[in-house]
Amino acid sequence: MPQDLEIRSQHFLKEMEQAIQLANREILSQRLPPITKENLLPLAVSVARLRSQYLAEAFRIAEADAGGAPKEEEIKALRFHREMYEEARLAFDSLIHVIDRGYVEMGE
Repeated sequence: MPQDLEIRSQHFLKEMEQAIQLANREILSQRLPPITKENLLPLAVSVARLRSQYLAEAFRIAEADAGGAPKEEEIKALRFHREMYEEARLAFDSLIHVIDRGYVEMGE
């Protein structure tokens, strides 16, 4: 790639990055409070609780079935717990991403 084209491409990408950051900050600031330890920790704890419920359900099923094939209802319950945990984890991961990218305001 010729140097001139590379410089223009880098300039374009930098401008787009700044525009995307500005758009995200504007939109997210309308929906989210400034992020603090006090409002981040409850979400992290919620994810941990959902993870523990999911894993506890898996152990409960294994114990109840003595290692045999689980019943359809047990699989449905396990799936429910997994989906709850995964959705919460994805939300938490998304929040960490927007913090890392500087898309949200940080509180005290």
